[in-house]
Amino acid sequence: MSGQEIELKLKVDPADFSKLRDAPLPGQVPEQQPVKTLESTYFDTPDVRLHALGWSLRVRKSGRNLVQTLKSPGTATGGVVARGEWECPVSTPHPDLAALPDQSVLAELGPLDPAELKPLFTTKVKRTIRIAKPSDGTEIEIALDQGEVVTPEGRTLPLNEAELEMKSGDPASIYDLALALNEAAPLRVELQSKAERGYALALDERPSWFKAGRLDLSPDQTAEEVLQIVVRHCMHHMVSNEAVALAGEQPEGIHQMRVALRRLRSALALFEPLIPAEQYEHLVGEVRWLATAFGAARDWDVFLSDLLAPVEAAFPGDREMAALAEAARTCREQGYRGAREAILSRRYTALLLKVGAWVDGRGWRNQPVSEKSARLLEPITALSGELLGKRHKQSRKRGKGFAKLGSEQRHRVRISLKKLRYASEFFRSLYDQKAVRRYTDELAALQETLGHLQDVATVDKLVGTIREELGADAPAGWEAGAGLVRGWHARGLHDLEPRLIRDWEAFTSTRPFWVE
Repeated sequence: MSGQEIELKLKVDPADFSKLRDAPLPGQVPEQQPVKTLESTYFDTPDVRLHALGWSLRVRKSGRNLVQTLKSPGTATGGVVARGEWECPVSTPHPDLAALPDQSVLAELGPLDPAELKPLFTTKVKRTIRIAKPSDGTEIEIALDQGEVVTPEGRTLPLNEAELEMKSGDPASIYDLALALNEAAPLRVELQSKAERGYALALDERPSWFKAGRLDLSPDQTAEEVLQIVVRHCMHHMVSNEAVALAGEQPEGIHQMRVALRRLRSALALFEPLIPAEQYEHLVGEVRWLATAFGAARDWDVFLSDLLAPVEAAFPGDREMAALAEAARTCREQGYRGAREAILSRRYTALLLKVGAWVDGRGWRNQPVSEKSARLLEPITALSGELLGKRHKQSRKRGKGFAKLGSEQRHRVRISLKKLRYASEFFRSLYDQKAVRRYTDELAALQETLGHLQDVATVDKLVGTIREELGADAPAGWEAGAGLVRGWHARGLHDLEPRLIRDWEAFTSTRPFWVE
């Protein structure tokens, strides 16, 4: 059997499985199937070539039956993953590539000798199946899995999840069912397949952080299609950094999640004229909530690495600087607790699912036909120059008389430039790359310098946070250390001013890469 698998995995607290077994489902099939014991062994070459290409190959044992499954890399939106799947019965526990129903798919894997394939890990789960039929022609299977991943060396990883798989109907309905289950018991979107978690266990992989990749748009795509692509791109960037942010060991995890949220909010603002107002306000409100929840953790990361570290290096062994560093690390830990609580909340899960449903279901179409809404179906090239021009003009207007602007006004310029840069990155593949690079390089230099100004401006706010959160428990001498940091960077900003003016002038004299 071959086809496309559309599924959504949700993490479940083991104590909540009974709630999901008993939760009412839309159009549910009353009887539950018997609990099955499934044992799936995953195979790869010694150099894990399948894993490197994003594929997985397993042989599953269920009772006396053996089924081989090959899966291709998937694409994800809001946690829902769509991937190619090729399944067939086999007679032995070892893979039989000759039995695949579509031999042409093997060409994508390159030369592969079946003798190379070795067992890498095994998943063992007890599965309870429920069926929901939310509408005519729509059927979703809910598999409640409890078990573990086991490697030949004896390493283990628990598995507790609900796996929703579309059997027929509109894929967008899977989100509505997931939101209903999230009300029955707190759930979290599981971003990795069992195979990906098994590989991470077998290869002892640690979570990595990721920057946003480049978008590759086509001139004949409509504005609606580009809106879908851009929002999916931002969401993928965010969720790809979730594991690192939760671990709290690498500052880039939280940073990249916040960048993804800023990009998402900028994308929504860019397309705001084409989106129903109530949808726009709700989405932006949820994005703002999550970004705010990450704010303290990121502010303290920047303070420790960019503001405090150079002053510590200049005054090694200074007790007051050490006291300030200790207070900052304590506040950072509190900031990370707030960020983790947000990521682990039902509200975060609902945000992922609602954005996924909105994008896959093209929720913006739920509005009266008008001259504005009709532009959703125009080629993106008919709109991109106009949108970029609007952002460019706004930035130049806010920066008029730049040399005389105060800190708050320059902060507004920075925000405007950030939106312009993100818009440029979204649409850059539609234009001449040399012209884009010239423009965005000048923009990035200016944005970076203004960003440093804003980081320095947060020092007073963070000092206030230490007083409020630590009070008398703060280590003695930290306030004197804070004064030293203030003075150090005040001098630095003075020295930076000529460069900032040059960067602004270089940006304003750079020719835009688009034609309105």
